[in-house]
Amino acid sequence: MKLAGIGELPLLEKLRDRFSRNKAGILLGIGDDAAAIRPSALPLLLTTDMMVGGVHFDLSYTTPYQVGFKLVTVNVSDIYAMGGTPQYLLLDFGAPGTMEMKSFTRLFDGVEDAMRLYGVSLVGGDISSAGELVLSATVVGRGEKVLRRSGARAGDRIYVTGHLGDSACGHALLKKMKRPIEIERGKKMLLPRLPWSVIRPLVARHLLPTAVRPGRYVAAASAMMDISDGLLIDLSRLCRESGVGAVVYEEGIPVSDELRAASAYLRRDPLEFAAAGGEDYELLFTSPRRGVAGAFCVGEITERGLMMKDRQGRVRKISARGYRHFGIQG
Repeated sequence: MKLAGIGELPLLEKLRDRFSRNKAGILLGIGDDAAAIRPSALPLLLTTDMMVGGVHFDLSYTTPYQVGFKLVTVNVSDIYAMGGTPQYLLLDFGAPGTMEMKSFTRLFDGVEDAMRLYGVSLVGGDISSAGELVLSATVVGRGEKVLRRSGARAGDRIYVTGHLGDSACGHALLKKMKRPIEIERGKKMLLPRLPWSVIRPLVARHLLPTAVRPGRYVAAASAMMDISDGLLIDLSRLCRESGVGAVVYEEGIPVSDELRAASAYLRRDPLEFAAAGGEDYELLFTSPRRGVAGAFCVGEITERGLMMKDRQGRVRKISARGYRHFGIQG
């Protein structure tokens, strides 16, 4: 059955029945003109992100479940990047009336599974018809130590919390496959001469990313953000907010074995994926400490400029490459 044959109010009722389990702190959830929550003594953190069909995802190789799961993750990642804990979710949904009910259900299966993973409650939102599938989420959280992008100082080390470039490489592989893979249901798809053991972790990082919890890094961090548009462009943003520069160590950028194998298959440089590829949702932070457990040191904060030190020790100026809305990858 298509959404046009059901109507807005029955869809809202289905969501209300599904997500009406209120947790502590929620005075009023779905059903009233606004949600009512009881704030804690800690600072509130709020973030919002949109996902638009044809811009942030392509349903020719992405399932509705994956879109819903990712929508929650990208917003939760922003709360984590501030050193916070996510609590509440507001979600706006727009879609053509021709969308099938089973796709609507699977999308909210992904939303619900991500909410369960991060301990978030859905407290409201809106539904509308639209020419494309359009989603917007707002997440509210709390934070004891609120980390900003503006705390980096010259001499700080630059850290990331995991391998970079896997998501961008997974995206490149998906575009070659040209059809969705329900990896959430154990489905697989092969490419000639590239084993599934290489493909799966890369496409999973793109389709079903998980946000990195900041707890173990908060005490050490002087500034923090998540990597959504690529290491270099996001680092340049952190540097701009802090009024500093940076030197990135080429040999310090963590690259997975799967990325190396897939990059060779695609005839691409794995460093290009790792330095400029987006949607890793790892944490990028600076710290005066000369080592932070569970993190990779990828460079050092300087007074000015954005530089790269290669494996031979040569230093060159680099541009802030990565994904930009209303622009190009430079």
